Amino acid sequence: MNTHSTPSLTDETLDIGIGGMTCASCVGRVERALNKVPGVHSASVNLATESARIVYAGDAAMQARLKRAVRDAGYEPRSPAEVDALESVSPWTGFAPVAWGALLSAPLALPMVGDWMGLHWMLPAWLQFVLATPVQFILGARFYKAGWHAVLARSGNMDLLVSIGTTAGWALSVWLWLSAPAGAMVHLYFEGSAVVITLVLLGKWLEARAKRQTTAAIRALHALRPDVAHVLGRNGEVDVPVAEVLVGDRIVVKPGERFPVDGTLAEGETQVDESMLTGEPLPVRKDAGDKLTGGSINGEGRVVLLVTAVGVDTVLSRIIRLVEDAQAAKAPIQRLVDQVSAVFVPVVLVLALLTLLGWWFSGASFETAVIYAVAVLVIACPCALGLATPAAIMAGTGVAAQHGILIKDAQALELAHKVDVVAFDKTGTLTLGRPRLNALVVPPDAAMDADAALRASASLQSGSEHPLARAVLAAAAEKGIAITAPESLRSVPGRGSEGVVGTTSYCMGSLRWMAELGVDLGSLAAQSHALQANGATVSVLAERPADGPLTLRAMLAFGDEPKPGAQAALAALRARGIKTVMISGDNRGAAEAMASRLGLRPEEGEVMAEVLPGDKAALVAGLREGGHTVAMVGDGVNDAPALAAADVGLAMGNGTDVAMHAAGITLMRGDLDLVAAALDISDRTVAKIRQNLFWAFFYNVAGIPLAALGYLNPVVAGAAMALSSVSVMTNALLLKRWKPRE
Repeated sequence: MNTHSTPSLTDETLDIGIGGMTCASCVGRVERALNKVPGVHSASVNLATESARIVYAGDAAMQARLKRAVRDAGYEPRSPAEVDALESVSPWTGFAPVAWGALLSAPLALPMVGDWMGLHWMLPAWLQFVLATPVQFILGARFYKAGWHAVLARSGNMDLLVSIGTTAGWALSVWLWLSAPAGAMVHLYFEGSAVVITLVLLGKWLEARAKRQTTAAIRALHALRPDVAHVLGRNGEVDVPVAEVLVGDRIVVKPGERFPVDGTLAEGETQVDESMLTGEPLPVRKDAGDKLTGGSINGEGRVVLLVTAVGVDTVLSRIIRLVEDAQAAKAPIQRLVDQVSAVFVPVVLVLALLTLLGWWFSGASFETAVIYAVAVLVIACPCALGLATPAAIMAGTGVAAQHGILIKDAQALELAHKVDVVAFDKTGTLTLGRPRLNALVVPPDAAMDADAALRASASLQSGSEHPLARAVLAAAAEKGIAITAPESLRSVPGRGSEGVVGTTSYCMGSLRWMAELGVDLGSLAAQSHALQANGATVSVLAERPADGPLTLRAMLAFGDEPKPGAQAALAALRARGIKTVMISGDNRGAAEAMASRLGLRPEEGEVMAEVLPGDKAALVAGLREGGHTVAMVGDGVNDAPALAAADVGLAMGNGTDVAMHAAGITLMRGDLDLVAAALDISDRTVAKIRQNLFWAFFYNVAGIPLAALGYLNPVVAGAAMALSSVSVMTNALLLKRWKPRE
């Protein structure tokens, strides 16, 4: 890690495409080169995406220095446009070297096939030389170039192993040919070096093809953005590039077209397909004033969109950025791979030398010793190690995004499978978050009637966005009660608000706050207990006189409804062996009444009531200190600290931007089934990472001894090495078939 300086708010992030990386050792070399550049705070290189993400202190010339560092390390820096162009190429791009290698190697390999059939074919030595040499030095030039750069950087990589191994086989064959007596038939090894290079080229081509499939999710998201928008101007409807659309423009969207940017529906009504963004297959009805998201598909109606966000500020752009961030990040498990790869190639070179000397000193011929050493070099290439983790993360985050689960960082993905406690915020997460005013009660001897109390309550709440405040305002609007703006308004977090309406000072808030203020409920105390027992949330309106104690003016009871499917979602989590907990600011009676409707068990500690917003994070931290791995699910601004305090934060996509920023995972629709789905895709992805790492290590741990003991020839070793990379990529791609359980 670079220790030149510590990151600050003014730091910038740069993504660079990198060409020429072949294995885990290349990743470490590029990271070391980038981290040595003054001003760089961190550099993370991803072999599967062939890219680097660098955080650095702002400097006009820094981008050029970073690209020069990549080039000096022996690799090719690429711009995002070049990377996009490479990703959109034909599936057969890059196959020509493989085809030429196969064409030239086939005549060399045929005698080997003949030997198995009892036929003894042998090409003349000069013809073997003519066929093998172009494969070795023209098609294999890339290995020499990259291997030489590794030597200059005093490190090793796959290319160095391949170039040393195949050159040894080719040179041994030339020496045996030239030193043989005239007319003698000697066994040469040209076919070994040529076939190994061809197999490695084939493996890298299949690997590149699989990599393009892992980035399909990102490309699909990019493809959701139309190039042109129909803007309504002075001269009617004009087609302009989407990049020129401005906030405030009015855009016509015809049936079947995609919305080019975010906005609100200004004219018309329609059904909108948001499946690519939220994973919800059913169209959603939209009326005037409803929000519309760029990338979703308009249904049967011609509508006019009022633009509210363009460019990087749109929901689609933020989604793409989140997925790209997750795919560019390294999972903690990758650190083990990085540590191994740093010493892997030098260790293999030593093992190959020991194999050569061991066989030679034990009485084997020099040519036999060389061939066994070559097999060690070839089979040990650490390609699969570098791909094991990032390939699975790319496939997992990509398929999750297609089903409405945005995984912001790889650490959240890796931790989610360990979760054994899921804590839910109540309002807006487990419930609809649209409470209604079910009752307003005034004391028998009150100085104001119910309508006057509702007018005072609504006026006091007119500036608040709290769900209970909106319920009071909605009740006043239904009765046609006019409200006035309050003066000296002050919000008391977690308790209520106070201010002046007209000439009278009021406080309105929770029963607990009223008890702290000394408000006497009098004859309404028993009624408040009954309302709470039935699940109502109770608030009190009290008048603050110029002198003397606060006086009760009204008691308000609110009711909310559980979200459809919430009970089933909680039961599904419990079936996975996960404990569920509801955190609520309501009094215990109201919280437990709602919990019973959701199927929660208060007697088992699954309800935490009367929790102030600032205390949610402490409760989550307490669960973690108890030895649990905790996921927190929330949607509001006051949930952000708890989301950040949890091992894994899951924000509901219909909530606030603050909550989504604090969470590691965002659920793009308010469907609680996605909580279990997010944990499930984490399970599957981590399982694929472990499988990939097992097979990557297994190939090397099993293959190197077999090669050193003489059980593998270079051709078989080359095939096994190529197969290891392809099998890791193919195993990761199986994640693309994942779907949330019904």
